[in-house]
Amino acid sequence: MFHATLISLWSRKRRVIGASTAVVIGVTFLVATLILGDSMRTGFDTFFADSNKGVDLFVRNGTKVSSDGYVQQGTLDASVADAIASQPGVARVAASVEGTAQIIGADGQPIGGDGPPTLGGNWIDDTGVDGVGFNGYAIAAGRAPTADDEVVIDRGSAKAGTLHVGDRTTVLTPQPVEVTVVGIVTFGEGADANDNIGGASYTGFTFAAAQQYLLGEPGRISTVLVEADPGVTPDALRASLQPALPQGSETLTAAERTAEENDAISDEFLDFFEAFLLAFAIVALLVATFSIHNTFSILVAQRTRESALFRALGASRRQVLAAVAIEALAIGTVASGIGVGAGIGLAAALKALMDAAGFGLPAAIGLDVQTAAIVTAMIVGVGVSLIACIAPAFKAARIAPLAALRDVAVDRSGTSKVRAVAGLLITAGGVAAVFTATRSPDNALATAGVGALATMIGAVVLGPIVATFATAVLGAPVAALRGQAGSLARRNAMRNPRRSAGTASALMFGTAVVALFATFGASLKASFDDLVDDSFAGDLVIARSGFSGAPLDQQMTPALDALDAVAIASPIADAPVVLGGSDESAVAIVPDTFARVADLDVTQGSLAALSTNGLAVASTYAGEHGWTIGTVVPIAFADGTSGTVTLEAIFETRNIVGSVAINDALWEPHQGRSGDTAVLIALADGVGLRDGKTAIESVTARFGSPNVQDRQEFADENGEEVDEMLGLSYGLLGLAILIAILGIANTLSLSIHERTRELGLLRAVGQSRSQLRRTVRWESVILAVFGTVGGLALGTFLGWGLVRAMSSQEGIGTFAAPATTLAVILGLAMVAGVVAAIRPARRAARLDILQAIATS
Repeated sequence: MFHATLISLWSRKRRVIGASTAVVIGVTFLVATLILGDSMRTGFDTFFADSNKGVDLFVRNGTKVSSDGYVQQGTLDASVADAIASQPGVARVAASVEGTAQIIGADGQPIGGDGPPTLGGNWIDDTGVDGVGFNGYAIAAGRAPTADDEVVIDRGSAKAGTLHVGDRTTVLTPQPVEVTVVGIVTFGEGADANDNIGGASYTGFTFAAAQQYLLGEPGRISTVLVEADPGVTPDALRASLQPALPQGSETLTAAERTAEENDAISDEFLDFFEAFLLAFAIVALLVATFSIHNTFSILVAQRTRESALFRALGASRRQVLAAVAIEALAIGTVASGIGVGAGIGLAAALKALMDAAGFGLPAAIGLDVQTAAIVTAMIVGVGVSLIACIAPAFKAARIAPLAALRDVAVDRSGTSKVRAVAGLLITAGGVAAVFTATRSPDNALATAGVGALATMIGAVVLGPIVATFATAVLGAPVAALRGQAGSLARRNAMRNPRRSAGTASALMFGTAVVALFATFGASLKASFDDLVDDSFAGDLVIARSGFSGAPLDQQMTPALDALDAVAIASPIADAPVVLGGSDESAVAIVPDTFARVADLDVTQGSLAALSTNGLAVASTYAGEHGWTIGTVVPIAFADGTSGTVTLEAIFETRNIVGSVAINDALWEPHQGRSGDTAVLIALADGVGLRDGKTAIESVTARFGSPNVQDRQEFADENGEEVDEMLGLSYGLLGLAILIAILGIANTLSLSIHERTRELGLLRAVGQSRSQLRRTVRWESVILAVFGTVGGLALGTFLGWGLVRAMSSQEGIGTFAAPATTLAVILGLAMVAGVVAAIRPARRAARLDILQAIATS
């Protein structure tokens, strides 16, 4: 039996290749995801370890506030470095200043800011007693800065901004500082030197300039870097230094600092990045499972007589079951092996693409191909193949020996009542969960997610039940407009509902996910438009350049206020605080001006009259914490100070500033150099948008030229970020759609083999080759449209349910159906159906008439 199975596989090489393709693509993407994730983690660990290897201890202020990925750390008095240097066991120390510094390129545009950080610090020029210095950077061209208006910048930023040694440029700290580039630095030296660290820009000032521009406090520093005497361990040095350190400080070894940095990059980027890619790999594998299952179902149906003959010759049901499983195992193993090799190549290509875009790892860090990733991918690939063949295998095992005496090669099985009842129950339960998710706002998204999953499963189960009706309706225009070829195509799609549904299910699943993303993305953009319309009453907005770029200089607002064209300029600043014992991402506002350019629908208290120690929160936030007007809440800042604030205003509207606001007068003494994130502007009476923008840009040019946007431009810019994410999502989901289209092509090829005699008879009674090709093509189009229409309807419904749940749970969510995108997807599906049918149609048309008629 085993030998016969291998012979059967070899004799059906084309069909095996068709079944294998889906597994290859799915495993390829899975391997690339796992390897790229491992490589990035290993690479960042190497970077951080290299940058910290010259330091035995890091001494810093132990107070920090972290919220939404933004960390504000307290500072130390500069005298701490001298106190540490005088302690026994200390070989040397260096005071380090750290902050944000965004470089302006030769074209006047800020460099970076949309991902990797824009780092600034004091240039530390030393080699250390062991030859390893405190500074991970090395000067590749030029020299170190010696004057306060001189800087060194990383080679990656120099390339991006077309800057060279001797050029004059501006660095935003956030105060715009005119500087001369006197040196270009790399991370590391020699052949292994990198342009920067993972795409992050770097600006090195003199120590005094760094204190002035990055901290705004001449007597403060960020960290003390300590190297121990030979033979003194970091832990022993930490213990001996403890009495000399100021209260509230903390020490970290190089290993602890590296682990902290790795955790931070994981929380802020890598975990999301891996989960994002893994989600699409799972979708691709699920679509592959549908395609493989359908292929095996057809193969088993075509080999019914063969299986029955085995049973008649004495083979047991277990042996027949094993034969199908062996085929699946062989296909899964070979395809997974090919997918592993292709996945390594894809990981290398993706890494190169990320490097070119400035978001990856430098070329010096190679791919980290770990055994665990290979083993996982092989197990998943083989497992998917085995799972997909379970139902066909059991069906083959149930074939009676007497079936060998009958012509049962064509699978004409219909649909069962059990399937119909089960499908209806699962679908109804899923739809009900989506509709009722909003009854429990705290768990609305989770309930809607479970309902969405159940609805998709139910739709797959119900596929064969609705396939005959659906293909009849969708094929009616084809039959009416394309004559005999269209009528035959429609009947072919209708006559085997289980096969039609199985073929379309893969495409339906992939299309549903695309439609879900498209609907959710369009709804997010509509939601932000509504937020701007509901909560912003001004005319123009000036926002920082990128979420990781330098904030806006606080001196810009007074300069704008002085313009005759401006009636109100109200700044907004991110204000991370510890509120009621929890880190919170609050915003600092100037109450009287903010209340005139923003409408937050204040229901209790007054936003305009917010006192210095006043607090304003959204009603949902107040409800979650049990706060009412007059509630006194403890508050603490990153500089170590603390106090209380009193709840003085509660607002209803979800808005552009979030759920918590404090007075800028309270925030200002504790802000360090955080700067403003935006300035909201109302123009003076009679000043048009164009004239107002021109007047304002004459001022902003002195502060790094941040974008000046009207209401719609501000909303559109945020929508562009959604579009960028959707564009990447569509590209990745395209792999799943490709697998589904290959599944249609494979199904058609197998059905051509099954209908060889039928096709020969059609040719014998006068059907031309071109008519036969059209029949196959239109059958493919009907199946593709069946899967796509079902997927679009399902994905749009689920998108509506999730947006509705988000609105209930988070207070934000406006449903918007992307009609144009959905129409384009449907059009592409029709084209894909034609493309999928090219090879099967050509093969059908080339059949020899007499040989086809003689086929049994």
